[in-house]
Amino acid sequence: MILIVPASKTARRTPVSLDRFTEQVRSADDLASIIGTPSALAVKKELPSLDEHMRRFIACSPFVVMSTHSADGRCDASPRGDAPGFVHVVDERTLLIPDRRGNKRVDSFRNILETGSIGLLFLVPGFGETLRINGRAAIIRDEAWLTPLAVQGRRPLLAIAVEVQECFLQCAKALLRSKLWEPHQTPDLQGLPCAAQMFADHVQMPEYDVAAMQTLLDESYRNNLY
Repeated sequence: MILIVPASKTARRTPVSLDRFTEQVRSADDLASIIGTPSALAVKKELPSLDEHMRRFIACSPFVVMSTHSADGRCDASPRGDAPGFVHVVDERTLLIPDRRGNKRVDSFRNILETGSIGLLFLVPGFGETLRINGRAAIIRDEAWLTPLAVQGRRPLLAIAVEVQECFLQCAKALLRSKLWEPHQTPDLQGLPCAAQMFADHVQMPEYDVAAMQTLLDESYRNNLY
């Protein structure tokens, strides 16, 4: 198991000064005057529940970014990934996201306990558009619901139940600009240290130098996926 020591609450909540930016947009009216207003098409694409297209999209998706926030406004975005369709569609208003083994920080869980709000961004490799879902969330441990979510004989201890409140497809412009799915578009990684180096620098624990951290990562990735 990867043990990452979080920063203190004081450190995490120390704001980065935004005062250096003197031309800040501070109202919805100002924003509309700069950006304009959405077209009828952009407004009407939002649905209150999942249709068949969206259900199929989720069935093809192996990766989702899960966004939550705490009662005091701290935001968190957490990746979740598994075989395509790992997020279970219960019905047109309900999803189940199994919680696989991780580092036990449970940032998302804590936020859900505090606010019950969630946002999801589903990606399908090779597909330009993404699927956005916003709604309410609860942490569940019902055996009857968790058992079908088992992988390699291991049932998740918990899952996140999501009540869909709004959902819509996001256009492909961001993925086209980033060339995310284009072959041979891997960015130049020269100068980017390995993950073990970054983790070791972040935690500043003498017993976890780069070599020890790499061993820990390799063991965790090999033995603790499920």
